Amino acid sequence: MSILQKSTSTEMIIQGKIGLRAIEDDDLEQLRDWRNQPHFRKNFREVKELGMYNQRAWLTKVNQSSNDYMFAILELENNRLIGAGGLLYIDWILRSADFSIYIGEKGEYLNSEGYGGDAAKGLLEYGFNFLNMNKIWMELYEYDNAKIDFFTKKMGFKIDGKLRQNCFYKGAYYDSLIISLLATEYHELTNSNNNTLTI
Repeated sequence: MSILQKSTSTEMIIQGKIGLRAIEDDDLEQLRDWRNQPHFRKNFREVKELGMYNQRAWLTKVNQSSNDYMFAILELENNRLIGAGGLLYIDWILRSADFSIYIGEKGEYLNSEGYGGDAAKGLLEYGFNFLNMNKIWMELYEYDNAKIDFFTKKMGFKIDGKLRQNCFYKGAYYDSLIISLLATEYHELTNSNNNTLTI
């Protein structure tokens, strides 16, 4: 991972084929449209339809918080917005953060073999090596197989536990899985793979 200084004076985190930069006002409409897709929204804790008022209020809250780091995910070749991700609800005593990521382009949700994998690696390296996190965790609904499989089978996350009937979707209750990756596990994985996670 490297930091690239853009001509617009916006710093960008570079990982493979993607860049991570601060979310700007011009990104909000596209991010809203992706978030409002039903097959995306069912996996998020915020399930209501979002409007531009919600988006602007959310970005203001994130920008004012010292506990939330959200990024636009860009495809580097064409500098094109393709998704969003970040580290949220940071507890600076426990040094833990909630991991959020999605690839919106083409409705993919998580393209684990390309952009999604690079974005996840970049965010994890930023969290562990720059913010000095000890644990990065996620809450995933039991039907979110794309993320459960990707993060547990390819990124080294472990299942910490289950929250029973913690989600309601289309007339049924579903469990949530809490998964996490510790700093010691991350460094063990990266040290054994030339300082990078292998996907």
